[in-house]
Amino acid sequence: MLSAASGEVSRTGSRATRPAIRFGGNWLYLAPFLLFIVAFEVLPLLGLLKSALVVDGRISLGNLARAMRPSMVEAFANSLWLSLLVAAVGTVAGAILAYVIVTSRGDRLRHALTALADVCANFGGAPLAFAFIITLGSTGVITLLLKQAGIALYPGFRIYSMEGLVLAYLYFEIPLAVLLLIPCFQGLRREWQEAAAVLGADERQYWQYIALPILRPGLLGGFLLLFANAFGAYATAWTLTGSSVNLVTVQIAALIRGEVQLDPALADAIAALSLVIMMVSVALHQILVSSGRRRA
Repeated sequence: MLSAASGEVSRTGSRATRPAIRFGGNWLYLAPFLLFIVAFEVLPLLGLLKSALVVDGRISLGNLARAMRPSMVEAFANSLWLSLLVAAVGTVAGAILAYVIVTSRGDRLRHALTALADVCANFGGAPLAFAFIITLGSTGVITLLLKQAGIALYPGFRIYSMEGLVLAYLYFEIPLAVLLLIPCFQGLRREWQEAAAVLGADERQYWQYIALPILRPGLLGGFLLLFANAFGAYATAWTLTGSSVNLVTVQIAALIRGEVQLDPALADAIAALSLVIMMVSVALHQILVSSGRRRA
């Protein structure tokens, strides 16, 4: 009897101490944020899917089939190649710079480099394209200086091409990688390297068997974010190369506001396919982040 009563008391006590879920009060503070999400994310997404999948009042895959014509396939191939390249180079270069920043002894230097990376990562779009045109264009400052030194960039190199886009994208991809990877390198403890050295491991073995396995989820996650960031970039590509480089974002813009090939339904179909690619990248990033947290 006594044990049963004590058990009943403990159960009622535990129920009494559980916080009640209330849908008023603090939830009201989230109302503007939820309205913002619905107005600027949910409703536009539903409209995009309706335009891409509904033809004459019926669900149809006709627009998606038209999105698979050769010119669009070439646009996806170019965008994927460009995004994978700048994401890979940005991840490697950003990892090196992040390691240098984390291991630097001076606090002022570390803060200055981090601030510089923050500024460069947010400098993009049309201003970045104009900056590259002024410096590396056919009559750019660096181009003219190199020409006076006997080095002719043109016509072997053109900033208004895929190679120019790679340079322009790396300008903001590498600093973004630095900002993403600094916390990963800060998670490496000095005691791990000291313990590995005590056990007889050299620096190469430490990085191969200890540091890189720990950093792998962060590096791959940063690579995926850089890929998604480059795949969705538009203003820099359009301002720098116009329609000379066939990219997905350029094709979407041309189909939405073009006077010759105006086709919003096809543009929405291409955007829906691009959205699938972005969702896969974000989902893989979340899986890697969860894996890294479990290891930690």
